[in-house]
Amino acid sequence: MSARPPASILFVCLGNICRSPLAEGVFRSVVEARGMSGKVFIDSAGTGGWHQGSAPDPRSIAIAARHDIDIAGQKARKVLRDDFERFDLLLGMDRSNTDDLRAMAPAHAKDRVHLFLEFANGKAGDVPDPYYGGPDGFADVYRMIRDASGAMADRLGWRISAPPRGQASSIM
Repeated sequence: MSARPPASILFVCLGNICRSPLAEGVFRSVVEARGMSGKVFIDSAGTGGWHQGSAPDPRSIAIAARHDIDIAGQKARKVLRDDFERFDLLLGMDRSNTDDLRAMAPAHAKDRVHLFLEFANGKAGDVPDPYYGGPDGFADVYRMIRDASGAMADRLGWRISAPPRGQASSIM
């Protein structure tokens, strides 16, 4: 990775309605709390286009809102070829997403694709898809994303300037 911090990060899951919009919202809140707003562009997308134009899953919206994060205005979209030029990092929520991204990536951009948890905190692992589970699955995914987002901001050298919103309540 280059010496400068990434200026743009794309979070990617399968349909862009559960995990990646939650990761976009959580990481955006971490970035804001660390005084990095306006210095990094954050977005999310899905490897599939089934939900294109849809709002995030109501359970993702609810768990985010419980932690003072508003993701209700996001709209699902599919990863585009241009995303490999626009983003410094493309972070897949699970190995399948990462494999799909690498298959889509032009040769010169494959090194921008990483597994989110592995890139964030060095722990290889997937953020599980909570779509077919209950609300507890969304709470578990929130905690994983929140912890990884803080670790990723630390790794990128973005030190805290104020306590992240919802940090105390991230342990349910």
